[in-house]
Amino acid sequence: MIAPHRPDNGRRPIVRAHELRRVYRLGPTTVVALADATCDVEPGAQIALMGPSGSGKSTLLHIMAGIDRPTSGEIHWPALGDINSLRPGPVGVVFQAPSLLPPLTVIENVALPLLLQGIDERSATNAAREALSILELDALCNKLPEELSGGQSQRVAIARVLAGGPSLILADEPTGQLDRDTGAHVIDVLLAVSDAIGAALVINTHDPAVAERFATQWIMRDGYLTVPETDHSSKTLTRRPTIAGTPC
Repeated sequence: MIAPHRPDNGRRPIVRAHELRRVYRLGPTTVVALADATCDVEPGAQIALMGPSGSGKSTLLHIMAGIDRPTSGEIHWPALGDINSLRPGPVGVVFQAPSLLPPLTVIENVALPLLLQGIDERSATNAAREALSILELDALCNKLPEELSGGQSQRVAIARVLAGGPSLILADEPTGQLDRDTGAHVIDVLLAVSDAIGAALVINTHDPAVAERFATQWIMRDGYLTVPETDHSSKTLTRRPTIAGTPC
């Protein structure tokens, strides 16, 4: 079975951010991508980060993932450890753009982060096969990324995250390049995976139809984050989908 990276006591925040600021310099121009963002991501939370393109959503997610560093402010992962403990495994990232490696088969793509984590090839392959099976992607194991549809590619990327048993899943506009029906199914899968392994889920989106699937919604505009004062809900408003479903 896929073993999730459980928070150490189950109650400490997965992410705690205080007054994060991220500034880029483009020649003589200063761009403030993130301005004094403060938030907590609790275990099991399911959060839609809503805002227009260019509002700072991806910057915040990348800092939560440890991919980027803030210019100022503090970010900690109380339940996970320091920034060097985040990946691969405890934090899984699903990107909008294609993220599968073209020369590798589907099962090799899913197993790769586990191999990089030092897991032996047999165990990594077994975990990859199990994740693909859970998402009903068994038939794609030996296909190359170029043979997949956009929806299939995203579901394989989710399987790659699932195989690592994360405590936090970060999805950066995962439906941005998909049609509405395929995108809705990808959200079904993300929510179901989050429920199945008890992982917190934060997704970026500018689509109200996606955001309304989540009971917790944060708003980002011009680099400023608005978080509801009372933010205890970690469950979606709609009926829970099963992980398996109509293939994309």
